[in-house]
Amino acid sequence: MLDSLITSKTRLKLLIKFFVSASNQGHLRGLADEFQESTNAIRKELNQLSEAGYLEKSTLKNKILYRANTSHSLFKPLQKLIHTYLGIDEIVVQILQKAGDIQEVSLIGDYAEGLDSGRIEVLILGENINQAYLLQLADKVEKKLGKNIKIHFKNLNTQRKIILFESVAKLKA
Repeated sequence: MLDSLITSKTRLKLLIKFFVSASNQGHLRGLADEFQESTNAIRKELNQLSEAGYLEKSTLKNKILYRANTSHSLFKPLQKLIHTYLGIDEIVVQILQKAGDIQEVSLIGDYAEGLDSGRIEVLILGENINQAYLLQLADKVEKKLGKNIKIHFKNLNTQRKIILFESVAKLKA
């Protein structure tokens, strides 16, 4: 869907990387390695996105770091568009409706790193969770999105996680 609107695969990868989570950042060579693209292709897209105001630049130890410009007027709509493209919004809404006492829903794995690998990993923490329902729901969403969905119910030692939902009770604890 979005890939037909944004025809540059490199630009789409960069938008996913930076807009799936505002805390994601990267530098030219790191992004080129991560996406297995040439530095010239990455540089061209980074420059265009920066000039348009979608990305901010900062310097750290002779490296220019890029991250989403959260003060840009289109930041929230772009982030919502990326979340919808990845299927994140639908997953969270359906999880919260019938799944039990959910304390946290997080995105982990490749998507938490900003990579569209086709495998969405979700961590769901809470008490009295209806795991059978959630696994069945994952199968349905998987077919609808055409992406592989893996649900984890125990906290994993992951390098990166993006919290999509946190209960008020957990925030107070």
